[in-house]
Amino acid sequence: MSERLKSEQQENKMGVMPVNKLLLSMSLPMMISMLVQALYNIIDSIFVARINENALSAVSLAFPLQSLMIAMGAGTGVGVNAVLSKALGEKNFRKANSAAEHGVFLAVVSYIIFVVLGFFAVRPFYHSQTADVQIVEYGVSYLTICCVCSFGLFTQMIFERLLQSTGKTIYTMITQGTGAIINIILDPILIFGYFGMPQMGVAGAAVATVAGQIVAGILAVLFHFRKNHEVKINLKRFRPERKMILHIYEVGIPSIIMQAIGSVMVYGMNRILISFTSTATAVFGVYFKLQSFIFMPVFGLNNGMVPILAYNYGARNKERMLKTIKLSICYAVSVMLAGLIVMELIPDRLLMLFSASETMIAMGVPALRIICLSFVFAGFCIICGSVFQALGNGVYSMLVSIARQLIVLLPVAYLLSRIGNVNYVWWSFPIAEIASLTMTIFFLIRINRKIISQIEE
Repeated sequence: MSERLKSEQQENKMGVMPVNKLLLSMSLPMMISMLVQALYNIIDSIFVARINENALSAVSLAFPLQSLMIAMGAGTGVGVNAVLSKALGEKNFRKANSAAEHGVFLAVVSYIIFVVLGFFAVRPFYHSQTADVQIVEYGVSYLTICCVCSFGLFTQMIFERLLQSTGKTIYTMITQGTGAIINIILDPILIFGYFGMPQMGVAGAAVATVAGQIVAGILAVLFHFRKNHEVKINLKRFRPERKMILHIYEVGIPSIIMQAIGSVMVYGMNRILISFTSTATAVFGVYFKLQSFIFMPVFGLNNGMVPILAYNYGARNKERMLKTIKLSICYAVSVMLAGLIVMELIPDRLLMLFSASETMIAMGVPALRIICLSFVFAGFCIICGSVFQALGNGVYSMLVSIARQLIVLLPVAYLLSRIGNVNYVWWSFPIAEIASLTMTIFFLIRINRKIISQIEE
């Protein structure tokens, strides 16, 4: 009995702890771990760039399929997180346990899908983007390993979400940080063949990545079963329930589609940019690595915010919901403003981290300075998108993402590319973000009127 009381007290911190302290205590570990993840993504490309520019281009062209993989895992996790946190807020522990068990089941299904894609879709995927034989061979060796060995990634993502759902974000910081450090250490060893290891080149970067994910996944499982006493998983008696799967994907599918749309956008941009030169795709790839260092802390803030918002929505506490939203927006916009300043001031130094040639620097400096103009707007939109998801209206986030990336960004980028100067293409990003901001404000007003303002304390 005392153990149950202790569990409920731990759970209830999301309903009683001062909101700012709660948000920071849940978000900072995630922000730090995601910063470390962003750092290893950057370091990954820094080492690959030392092979040659084609190797960097190959890794950059892999991004759409890798992003799709992450979208599947993260989107399922968002759905599980929202259902589980809301169930805990309602004191419905049976439903919370069922959500966790279905999350593990869906992670296994997702892995099987990407094993199949890894064996059969990777080479056609590269051939659809470039005819350069070296880029294709580099890319196939890299992406096949990432897909076929993605069980570590899916395990890590679902069990980290279970820990986040109950406020134990400190453990997700440890799992993500450990995985990232292992990746960083193994990168140069496997790519260049240090300490007696074979020189694997681009494939070494992939092996280092999946090794970090596998270790992080094992740690996340151990932390869940040893520390996450609020949520019980018993797969021996588990049977998939259509109703629970639909409930999870009511929130999860919009999130998956949003991130999958990002994959389509990157694929389309790569097709547009490679018509100028492969250097343009390398610049775009470098931008994505650099911007992840700025965006990842905001996503970490999101991960801390969603369970707080979902819990207090379940508990019908409007005041705490509004305070959580306002504080999250302030922190996100501040982080993005800092990123904008850095990218405007030292774009050339950032590009030099990737062994950039003079041609790449000449193309990359204006690219970074133009694209980063969208950052502050993006910070606001990211937080609001997660608010929509936490309150069960993920379709709003999906519509904003579709409009921004498919209806505005890609068509505008294509039209600007017809002018014949690659620098004009970069302006499609700020233009698309302004469209995204307009839609986000409209949906936020609608959510406030139909859901938040209707809650009676």
